[in-house]
Amino acid sequence: MTDHLNNRTRWLALVILCVGDLMIVVDTTVVNVALPSIRSSLGFSQTSLAWVVNAYMLTFGGFLLLAGRLGDLFGHRRLFLVGTSAFTAASLVCGVSSTQGMLIAARAVQGLGGAVVSAVAFSLIVVLFTEPSERAKAMGVFGFVMAGGGSIGVLAGGVLTDLVGWHWIFLVNLPIGVIVTVAGVKLLPAMHTGGAPRRLDVPGAIAITSAMVLAVYAIVNGNAAGWTSAQTIGLLAASAAIGAGFVIWESRVPAPLMPLAIFRHRNLTVANVVGILWAAAMFALFFLSALYLQLVLGYSPLQVGLAFLPGNLIMMAFSLGISAKLVIRYGFRVPLTAGLLVAALALLWFARAPVHGSFMVDVLPSMILFGIGGGLAFNPVLMAAMSDVEPQDSGLASGITNTAFMMGGALGLAVLASAAAARTHHLAATGSGTLAALTGGYHLAFVIGALFAVCAAAIGASFLRTRTAGAPAAHGSEPALETA
Repeated sequence: MTDHLNNRTRWLALVILCVGDLMIVVDTTVVNVALPSIRSSLGFSQTSLAWVVNAYMLTFGGFLLLAGRLGDLFGHRRLFLVGTSAFTAASLVCGVSSTQGMLIAARAVQGLGGAVVSAVAFSLIVVLFTEPSERAKAMGVFGFVMAGGGSIGVLAGGVLTDLVGWHWIFLVNLPIGVIVTVAGVKLLPAMHTGGAPRRLDVPGAIAITSAMVLAVYAIVNGNAAGWTSAQTIGLLAASAAIGAGFVIWESRVPAPLMPLAIFRHRNLTVANVVGILWAAAMFALFFLSALYLQLVLGYSPLQVGLAFLPGNLIMMAFSLGISAKLVIRYGFRVPLTAGLLVAALALLWFARAPVHGSFMVDVLPSMILFGIGGGLAFNPVLMAAMSDVEPQDSGLASGITNTAFMMGGALGLAVLASAAAARTHHLAATGSGTLAALTGGYHLAFVIGALFAVCAAAIGASFLRTRTAGAPAAHGSEPALETA
């Protein structure tokens, strides 16, 4: 399938894919820092300002699965270039927006382009690198980029907003997007994964996208509307009903959008369960610790970004080298389990951080532990998800994996934020001061996040099948699996 490609071509293609995906990862965090400036510039209310984020989240989360499958059916390279072009064009419109509606509409198109790039870039890497040790190294580079993207976004958002204005958090994407698109046309190989060309299952595509959009909308607005409100329950019920109809339809249609047999791949199913729990724990640390730093310790947005920098640098270093070597030597389970348990320790360390905490004692150790844990766990869970999937289904598997992480993070954050708010309200009602009540709420959320990480470690250790670097191939040049 990719035997005709030389090493130089593969690694140049990986660079293009990583830069394209980095642009998407950075954009998910860079906007948060600039929200106050956007609000005052375009006259957003506090309620309408949420749509600058929600419009992106709706289309990004809603189209991930469909985007991955479209890559399988119509070509991963083609979809990557379309997604990058759409994201770049939408970034230009965001950067020159002069009205609320213009910015929100462009953000929705950004989310759509981001969904395509995220789903297809991952599947292209899997198809390009079939030899186990090469794939581990390539995924290490990919993990390195993903780990650093969040910190780059926070830092870039603070610097650009302060120095040249919020418009430039979007306009900076233009040269990057143009370079990635032009280089992609010249250097990304057009590969055939062995899947026969098929017509798109239009009813299935409409159903699954509608179900995902409704679910994402319900989740991102759950705290504002109330989790027991008619809106939230109604939307989640509608999403579940449409999802059930989609499963029934897919089991009967001759050429389904999502062949249900893909979930017979044990590693894909287990890795996605692990990914949901892992994303929930990860969001607990990223978002709630940022709130603790800002609202309790009084950090500025730029100081928050700098506080995260040591952990992200460690995570990048582990993803790039150590994690890949451990996967090659020990398989998926050892580094995955160790990483998730270390991440749980990081969350528990934050769960004891006091109101008047210090960076060196209460913040830095947790960031270091989380950097080590995240760096160890990120590669194995992604590689395990794709390890026993046929090449012609790699886009669909990538879409499922990305969706699991995104939904796990959104659901986890919603659950943890609600638990923290309830605890804070209880403490405030019993006489605790404002900062003490906030800190107590965050403590509970961090403990729950640590439990998520421990559960993910237990599931991965118990049910993942691992592989050894020298095993014979299961799918073409894919190595065989060892039974747990």
